[in-house]
This record gives sequence, structure tokens and C-alpha cells, in this order.
Amino acid sequence: MARTGAAAVPEYWDDACRHLGKRDRVMRKLIPKFGEARLQSRGDAFTTLARSIVGQQISVKAAQAVWEKFVGAIGTPSTRLNPQAVLGVSTATLRGAGLSARKSEYLSDLARHFEDGRVHVKQWQQMDDEAIVDELASIRGIGRWTAEMFLIFHLMRPDVLPLDDVGLLRGISVNYFSGEPVSRAEAREVGEAWAPFRSVATWYIWRSLDPLPVDY
Repeated sequence: MARTGAAAVPEYWDDACRHLGKRDRVMRKLIPKFGEARLQSRGDAFTTLARSIVGQQISVKAAQAVWEKFVGAIGTPSTRLNPQAVLGVSTATLRGAGLSARKSEYLSDLARHFEDGRVHVKQWQQMDDEAIVDELASIRGIGRWTAEMFLIFHLMRPDVLPLDDVGLLRGISVNYFSGEPVSRAEAREVGEAWAPFRSVATWYIWRSLDPLPVDY
């Protein structure tokens, strides 16, 4: 993993782009449109997962506003949130930052998992994708989609195909099926040509719908 300023970028990116360009006609046209843009990862594991919970089912703009109030109420840097700090504030404080009762519970449960050592952060680099998905899914408020976003954006795993992602399915529909609805099975079949760099192809599919990259 290479670093650009405060952001980490995948070392495999250029190899992935060459591979995808040879294997897939859509990727061959799509990749050059975004020049030197790359997937980037910022923040630590706990912060990344906390942000994903805060942002569930609300717009990006609203999520950012709530996140800023949340970290302000806790009094820690927004890029490196501390589990102990979350556990040290009351539910009323979390609610006062604009979080729902359910999200407040989810954030507290996430913090407890990290504080109690129920997630094996130091072993994640050696664990396979599905083992990490299973471990994260044991935390309230984190499902398969959130776990897969974590694999892509934080651990930067190269071969994740998030079939529960609406943007991916819509992007495949637009780029491969002339806008016709796409099933998960059809999306999986398209993704077979992208292996072993399905995360990279997914990132470019997202960019085809929204040129501004998302960072978690």
C-alpha cells in the first residue's frame, strides 16, 4: 500500500488497470477517462466503520453534518476516533449530535467490540475476505454491504464484488446492458471477467455514474 499525503493508495492499481483493459472492452474505454484518480483510504479501522454506521440511509451531505457534530460532541479528531471516547459519552450526548437511538446503540456496540478485543484487527491482513465479513457482521448495524465497503476502502482488498450495492448494479446496467435492469446473477457473470481485480473495476463503474470519488 503506497501513501499520497494522508491517503493510502493500492500498489496493485496500475497492474489492475492493465489487466482490466485487456480483458474487458468497457473497462478499456472507461479507465482512461479518470486519469490518475485512485482509490484512497483515510482514517483507521474503527473510524471507517463508525462513519459507515453514521452514514446509513441518509445522504452524503447529511452524513457529513452528523459526523461533524458527533466527533465534536465526543471531542476527538474526526480522522481517528477512539472507542473509549465513544463509550465515555451518554446516549443523550449521541442523540444530541443528531444520531438516532438505533445508530447510537450501533456505535456503542462497535466501540465495545473494539474495546473488548472481539474483532481481530491485527490479524485482518492475514485473514481472507469472507472471514472478515463474518466477523464484522457480528457487530450490530454492520451487514454484508458495509463489511464489503470496509474491505474495499480500508483494507483495499483487490477482488471484492459487492453485489448488494445498488450503484454497482446500476452501473453495470448502464455500461453493459444499455440501461436494462440487471440481476445479481448477471452482475456476477460480468464480474467474472474482472477477477482478480473486481474491486478496481467496481470503483470505475461507480465513477462512471459519479465522477467524484467516495472515500471512507
